[in-house]
Amino acid sequence: MKAWKPIVITAACAMLAACGPPQVDQSATAADERTGTLRVWLFDEADRTPKQATVDEAVREFEAAHQGVEVDVQYISVDTRSQRFTGAFNDPASAPDVAEYGNTDLASYVAAGGLADITADLEKWPEAKDLSPSVLETAKVDGKVYGVPWYTGIRALYYRTDVFAELGLQPPRTTAELVDTAARIRAARPDLYGVSVGGKYHYAMMPFLWAAGGDLAQRQGERWKSVVDSPASQQGIGTYASLISPGICPPEQCADMTGTQSVQAFASGKAAMTIGGDFNRSAVDAGVAAGKYAVVPVPGPAPGSIAPAFAGGNMLGVLKSSQRATLAREFVQLLAGKQYQRKMYDAMGNLPTFTDVQRELAAGDPVVKPFVDTLQAGTRFVPDSPAWAEIDAQGLLPTMVQQIVTGTGVAQATGATAEKMNAVFEGR
Repeated sequence: MKAWKPIVITAACAMLAACGPPQVDQSATAADERTGTLRVWLFDEADRTPKQATVDEAVREFEAAHQGVEVDVQYISVDTRSQRFTGAFNDPASAPDVAEYGNTDLASYVAAGGLADITADLEKWPEAKDLSPSVLETAKVDGKVYGVPWYTGIRALYYRTDVFAELGLQPPRTTAELVDTAARIRAARPDLYGVSVGGKYHYAMMPFLWAAGGDLAQRQGERWKSVVDSPASQQGIGTYASLISPGICPPEQCADMTGTQSVQAFASGKAAMTIGGDFNRSAVDAGVAAGKYAVVPVPGPAPGSIAPAFAGGNMLGVLKSSQRATLAREFVQLLAGKQYQRKMYDAMGNLPTFTDVQRELAAGDPVVKPFVDTLQAGTRFVPDSPAWAEIDAQGLLPTMVQQIVTGTGVAQATGATAEKMNAVFEGR
């Protein structure tokens, strides 16, 4: 989901992986009824109206094309999704046929045996060929697809055009220029953060880690091993942590900032730059920065390069226990297809996951283009391990950044974090 409102999109404290996957019957149901009630779970929104209007339109179209079928849509709270899905996996009678879930939750749900493998269905679906390859990777576990990416959330660099004009600055083209530009802004305008980023904003840290050639973890046989303590990873993490410093974004204000707070600092006029998502545009447009900003991709180490972004987002999938599997797959392909992804973008600003639809949107909106460029340059994702939910729930990456910001050496902080991550990966 959006970090990814999601987006847009972060793991909750009580995830399935943190408690251990529920013990359920891993075999799919033999029933495949073609009439009756198709049950659908979608995430609720602060303002459900635009989402529900689009979904209701899809439901009417689906019911008109399927005589004897009624689609029952329930909107569930994101905050209680772990309990709801755990209950559904343990009690198929209470489970939906189709569900929306965040891509960071996927590995845990697959480990629980709750989701149907739809790899073969995508191979037969003509629209699937246009799904963004890197975003589709977020729907896979061990090479199998367990959902259709419904929308994605990508972060890029927002900057204040008026401040840059005042100081004679150009948008940074490299990682080094980003750090230097942020420092120059803070020196010339001490009333502003050079760039607002936070110690609790690990989705902003990840592009720096990946751009430096590092990674979160690597698969070694059947196991994952943390590599946040590798030299390349340490370089990228150290560069990000250097932004949370007195000369850019003072630790006393920024060490505890989350992603939402970092973007809000920019929107309210307290920062000259921030790393924000396409899903943050409405918040920026509602603030002091409205009409005085532009967006570029987060730069990589070489001029013109783009740092890999975390591909957050939500997907639609079919529960393995569904007794209406064919209907469920057909409904997923309708609601997550090109037509309704575009309608969801118009209604809510959710970035589509089809490359041709992305290009169409980018051509008509210059602010969308940097996000699409970032997407099409190649995104990255967290390990497809059910252990990741626990690593996320424990806040290991934010804690690591905060330790560095408050004086712990990069090698010491990353080494300790790698040990803790490996303990989770190994089930200790």
